[in-house]
Amino acid sequence: MGTGFVLNSLRAIDLDRASHLHREAFEPMGERGWTRQDVAGLLASPGVAGFLLTEGASDIGMAICRVVADEAELLTVAVDPAHRRRGAARLLLGVVVDRVRGDGARTLFLEVGADNPGARALYDSLGFRTAGRRAGYYARHGRPAADAVIMRLNLS
Repeated sequence: MGTGFVLNSLRAIDLDRASHLHREAFEPMGERGWTRQDVAGLLASPGVAGFLLTEGASDIGMAICRVVADEAELLTVAVDPAHRRRGAARLLLGVVVDRVRGDGARTLFLEVGADNPGARALYDSLGFRTAGRRAGYYARHGRPAADAVIMRLNLS
């Protein structure tokens, strides 16, 4: 894992940085990257927390989660492709798990593209289990839509 990673809360001043990270992470897979307004809307919602991971002057990754009652959802985790395979996503997910557990969540859900084996393997390694599937959920530019695999982590 990168030893120079610095983690901070995602703030309004970071909206452009977060949307840039999301676009860099997801547009190469054919997904629509989030805009500044998308990120701002989420951060303004009740129960939402975001995190920004940097190293030196580089933005490495970000994650956004939401807690409602005793359930939480990972809304996104995005790591710049140039910085993948260094532990950034695992670190961000650990922070999300700690945060939502501290906010009283007993279960954490996420959705991941069935066509994203790297992310699915990471989630499996962290104890997430498949809970369902949404057919054709993720639109893909230039290819068929991908199913969303719904995954669940018991936090109790």
